[in-house]
Amino acid sequence: MTRSERQELLDKGLLLPLMEEFYTIQGEGFHKGTAAYFIRIGGCDVGCHWCDVKESWLAELHPPTETAKIVANAEKYSKTIVVTGGEPLMWDMTVLTNQLKAKGMQTHIETSGAYELTGTWDWICLSPKKLKLPTQPVYDNANELKVIVYNKDDFKFAEEQAAKVNKDCILYLQPEWSKRDKMVPDIVDYVMANPKWKVSLQTHKYLNIP
Repeated sequence: MTRSERQELLDKGLLLPLMEEFYTIQGEGFHKGTAAYFIRIGGCDVGCHWCDVKESWLAELHPPTETAKIVANAEKYSKTIVVTGGEPLMWDMTVLTNQLKAKGMQTHIETSGAYELTGTWDWICLSPKKLKLPTQPVYDNANELKVIVYNKDDFKFAEEQAAKVNKDCILYLQPEWSKRDKMVPDIVDYVMANPKWKVSLQTHKYLNIP
């Protein structure tokens, strides 16, 4: 396969740069505690300095994998599929989600929302980043908003983002892992003063699982 042929298949979503795939327990947000199969897609240019999967940023480091093969692996493990990254919306998710839905699977995505919304999703977790804000369709369709709190300035950002999502979107504040001891008390106080928000914790890290 030539480079141009491979790129054409990537552009169509028939190949995706697969970083890793694994069966685990969803650790964050609304579905925490749920068994789910994670598909981590390589490629991200948002560039969060506290990202805990920086190895996902360069798509070319991860092998272009047939989407049908990814789906075949996923269906062995779970009906709940979480597509994450990197930033999965850098790629057209239409083929992947169509194939997953054809197998009767629930499709979830974790995204910064910075790119066009493609694919058919049962659940959209929007985790916006200041460096590259979400597109309007992602705001409009998000099921949950998860704002990472690194310092107190992030509460203002959280409110700005909450004003842009739809009225049914569930609002979460989640401490950045390395700042959790410092920020959890502030988050607790904020949520108690502003009960439209909920606290999200990275419970998978406390459980020492992927």
